[in-house]
Amino acid sequence: MALLGSIFTNEVGLQLLLCPLGSNIVIRTACCSVGIGLPVYSTFKAIERKNEDEQQKWLMYWAAYGSFSIVEVFSDKLISWFPMYYHLKFAFLVWLQLPSVDGSKQLYKSHLRPFLLRHQARVDQVVGVAYGEMVRLVSTHQAEIQFARTMVMKIIGTADQIFRGTVKPGQPGGLNAIEGPPTATISDVVSDHED
Repeated sequence: MALLGSIFTNEVGLQLLLCPLGSNIVIRTACCSVGIGLPVYSTFKAIERKNEDEQQKWLMYWAAYGSFSIVEVFSDKLISWFPMYYHLKFAFLVWLQLPSVDGSKQLYKSHLRPFLLRHQARVDQVVGVAYGEMVRLVSTHQAEIQFARTMVMKIIGTADQIFRGTVKPGQPGGLNAIEGPPTATISDVVSDHED
């Protein structure tokens, strides 16, 4: 009887995953799990075991997955309307990882590596300019970044206090209360204009 339950569960799971008329939530979750979750854990294991062959395999996977993600970001609104898109994406992500076909290695060696070697100087130039602009942006807006960081930390602290039950929602949070910049009163505005 346990075998029947196991077969039934697997069949229902497979039908949910492959059902074209059903919600895309299941298949999108499967894509995320197979495309990111499993590779993150496998990369962790390769690093911890200090296995250079496995590390190289997962580096090629992440290069292929990253390239696919860049293409998908710019074309997602168009291609996600195609029937069975997420099913094809799932199959592609499985193909990238299958040891028998080593799809990520094939994709890297036949397309990605030649493209990057051909355009390496230009890519280095673009990355250098982007990095310089990012450093300039962060240094220019250091005060705003610090303010946002402080706000996030206060929100997290208040949420933590609420979850622990030490502060009730709507009750003043003491040190973790979020306060905005001081606001001017009507008398302050009037006195400023009188001078």
